[in-house]
Amino acid sequence: MSTSHPPPASSSVPERSTWRSVLHHDVPASLVVFLIAIPLSLGIAAASGAPLIAGLVAAVVGGVVAGALGGSPLQVSGPAAGLTVVVAGLVGQFGWAATAGITCAAGLLQILLGVTRVGRLALSLSPAVVHGMLAGIGVTIAVQQLHVVLGGKAQSSLIANLGALPAQLVAHHPHSVLVGVLTVAILLTWPRLPKVKMVPAPLVAVVAVTALAAAFLTDVTRVDLPEQPLKELVLPAVPDGAPIEIITAVLTVALVASVESLLSAVAVDKLHRGKRSNLDRELIGQGAANAVSGALGGMPVTGVIVRSSTNVAAGARSRASAILHGIWIAAFVLAAGAMLELIPMAALAGVLLVTGLRLVQLAHIRTLRKHDELLVYVVTAAGVAVLGLADGVLIGLALAIVRVLYRLARATVTTTEEDGLWTIRIRGTLVFLGVASLVRTLRSIPEAARVRVDLDVHHLDHAAYEAIEDWRRGHLARGGSVELNRVAFRAAMRSDPARRLLPWHPQVVAEPDQRVSMLDGIREFEASADPIRPMLAKLAADGQRPAQLFITCADSRIVPNLITTTGPGDQFCVRNVGNLVPPKGSNSSSVDAAIEYAVDVLGVKSIVVCGHSHCGAAAAALEANAPAGTGLQNWLRHLEPSLRRAVGLPDIVDPATGVKLSPADKLSVANVGVQLANLRSFACVREAEDEGRLELIGLWFDLRAAAARLVLDREPYLVRADEELATAGSSFKR
Repeated sequence: MSTSHPPPASSSVPERSTWRSVLHHDVPASLVVFLIAIPLSLGIAAASGAPLIAGLVAAVVGGVVAGALGGSPLQVSGPAAGLTVVVAGLVGQFGWAATAGITCAAGLLQILLGVTRVGRLALSLSPAVVHGMLAGIGVTIAVQQLHVVLGGKAQSSLIANLGALPAQLVAHHPHSVLVGVLTVAILLTWPRLPKVKMVPAPLVAVVAVTALAAAFLTDVTRVDLPEQPLKELVLPAVPDGAPIEIITAVLTVALVASVESLLSAVAVDKLHRGKRSNLDRELIGQGAANAVSGALGGMPVTGVIVRSSTNVAAGARSRASAILHGIWIAAFVLAAGAMLELIPMAALAGVLLVTGLRLVQLAHIRTLRKHDELLVYVVTAAGVAVLGLADGVLIGLALAIVRVLYRLARATVTTTEEDGLWTIRIRGTLVFLGVASLVRTLRSIPEAARVRVDLDVHHLDHAAYEAIEDWRRGHLARGGSVELNRVAFRAAMRSDPARRLLPWHPQVVAEPDQRVSMLDGIREFEASADPIRPMLAKLAADGQRPAQLFITCADSRIVPNLITTTGPGDQFCVRNVGNLVPPKGSNSSSVDAAIEYAVDVLGVKSIVVCGHSHCGAAAAALEANAPAGTGLQNWLRHLEPSLRRAVGLPDIVDPATGVKLSPADKLSVANVGVQLANLRSFACVREAEDEGRLELIGLWFDLRAAAARLVLDREPYLVRADEELATAGSSFKR
């Protein structure tokens, strides 16, 4: 990818862990994460009813063990707010020693899930259920910690905490309230201050209120750690209870910790420019950390997005940062643990109060509302908050499954009549549950009528097929006529995924004499265009605002919107033979006008030059067989700089297959680089790029593999587009 402006600070690039990189990037990042991890770990332990030292043990083990063995190099693990409610329930039911034993067993189960490669199935959970679970946990934590901020003690459930809140408000604990309110105020205002975001807000809040309390407030409850932490560790014990209760506890810890860790790993992948996480390995690393943490008397461990995002923002480049942060915590607790005992508990409660509220994210609510999943989110959150984690998640899952089944079994069947032609439109998924409604609609068609069946369904089962066929035969027998698209009918019976992806798929696979005409295609488009008509009408009224100028070849096999998954209004396209951009002043007015209009008038954010394999223009330029004196020969002369560049390049290898490209494909790759350089002959492009308003991107599409590659200005010259962030600012810079 080509860009003349640097990537954002939060988009760090993992690289090989050399000593220089570790010292320059990972050590500073680990210190930042270490400073934020201590107050969070203590607060989560206090909120869970666990020994405070157990939270620190989990932070150390999460950093060292999960950091070393996990599959997400920049993820930081430790005790997480998402498990607070679960751990608190286990401590109340089994005691702390047994909870540590459950944590150890849950870790072993996670390792098993990772080894058998079924751990990634945790990501199949409905996002509405997952975010609803986190929201319910967040509300529970916030209400619970509000009691501590007010100087009291948290109750065992959300209902009990809400019931006791009036009395807590009446109670008089001014010093604790001052500490808690000041902590919350700093947490909310610090990130809004300019040029201080690199210093974590929790660290600033806890240090500030601790200093205030040490100087002026002597009667606040403070952190109480054992004088000899290693001797005070509680070894795990076998839980005393019914087997089903113990198994449920282990499964709950394992599944919640796994889901939270994997979701965090996926979120961290979006923050940095590097190789995507290996989710199975990450689950093994998390399991190993939980097994070790439980064996040492520590809390459950998960990947934590707060610490992980801080790690990326601080400039970490490898897993060394996560490992070192755990080592710093261990060294600090052993050497200077007395300093932690100056921290007021109300300060930690303030940190947890804000953390809990941030688990309820408005962005998730807006997204789920847009996709009609808000009901599942609300029910799950309410269930977790009121009934408990397991019951709430099960209720949410049940509701999500019911809604999916309803949608899968739902088909819309409508009939219209115009000039004696009855049109039956069938949309959705047509299975046996909808056959009764379908048959009623079909039987409402008058006998001997002319009928056209417009079928656009994702799946058609045998019961629905027989219902339509039986009606069709009967209608024909009674003197009527039926027009039915047999290709669409058969594709729906097969649940053909290619047809769902490509509505024109039958034209591709059919024999030449079976191809529908252009007019038939237009008729099919207009008949099925209702879903996109409002969008097109809005585009017509508002005008176009594309984000990208896409310059590609006129080759009929290249479909820009298909390979970039874009739609109307997203791309401003220029197509010509060989995807050429003649330098400014080459008398190519059409290309010049398109570039200047896109940059100066439309204000596009990026320009993509897309070449492709099996390019006829590249082959013609190599063989010099364009007819003499023709417009084609004159146009292909613009490929001569690309020919010279291709000669000077070493062999280019496809990044996925390792196969050396043919001479024509090598030329088409080199040609992309030359056209990017030609773009900079336009003053408007240079100016926009220099100001950081425009990005130039080289792309090469492999027709045979149906895969896009990014074009670089150095070896390996091609990288897979799904790993494009692995190489920052690399292609064809000036």
